[in-house]
Amino acid sequence: MLHHKTPLILMGMITLLFSYINISEAKDMAIHQKDVNARSSVDDAKAVKIARIGTQASIKGAAENFTGVVRIDSSFKGTDPAHVSGAIVTFEPGARTAWHTHPLGQTLIVTAGAGWVQQWDGPIQEIKQGDTVWIPAGVKHWHGATATTGMTHIAIAETLEGKVVEWMEKVSDGQYHAGTSGKTVPTSN
Repeated sequence: MLHHKTPLILMGMITLLFSYINISEAKDMAIHQKDVNARSSVDDAKAVKIARIGTQASIKGAAENFTGVVRIDSSFKGTDPAHVSGAIVTFEPGARTAWHTHPLGQTLIVTAGAGWVQQWDGPIQEIKQGDTVWIPAGVKHWHGATATTGMTHIAIAETLEGKVVEWMEKVSDGQYHAGTSGKTVPTSN
């Protein structure tokens, strides 16, 4: 009798063995996936991140900080410990920033067109595609397009104690149009 049941017993034992192997493999796979997920979250903090063009809506420059038509694209802000931030800013002809300062300075990289930049009580200077402009920390200044040509630049600045810019009064038409005559209009406050 035992001889007749031996194949059934063996078959049952083999089925149990395969079930155990499948359960073991499933557990091993789950443990492996958990390890991969844990490594992935750690790796995400150190992973290169790409913000694809068109994934952020363009922003209209705030009327209290800009004169004329200004569009801000691809704004970015570093994550700790980085303090860098920036954006691509496009000024239509005649558009400009208000007077402002940056606690750690600002870099402008002109990518298209022509514009003007002026520091308080300094001459208006022309900037063109390919120019790089450094504005030192705390220097009161403005920048924007010329009266006849639009301008786009990449603006880069660092945050200090949560602040990247201190906005001030608007650039008057007289101050701005001094650029068309090549003269500097005194900037009195």
